[in-house]
Amino acid sequence: MMKKKIKQCAASCGVWKHLIDNDKACQKRDCRLWIDYPEDRNCTNVAVYEHGPLTLAEVAKREGLSLSRIKQIEDKALKKLKKNKIFDF
Repeated sequence: MMKKKIKQCAASCGVWKHLIDNDKACQKRDCRLWIDYPEDRNCTNVAVYEHGPLTLAEVAKREGLSLSRIKQIEDKALKKLKKNKIFDF
């Protein structure tokens, strides 16, 4: 099975700032930060910029997943960070 290559818009490229300035929705569906949520211009960076830190319920709504699934993903990510000693908490 071949994996689909996912591109990431560079945080410094300013694409998301352009979306805010021009009140446009992002069309780059192959970007890993793209979400199917037009209210936030389809961009995770825009969502965080406009709303600040999001609750798990807000993330679940934007990603179209259940709250429990988002919690599972969070727990797994925190476990990896702790294991690799990237973040001490």
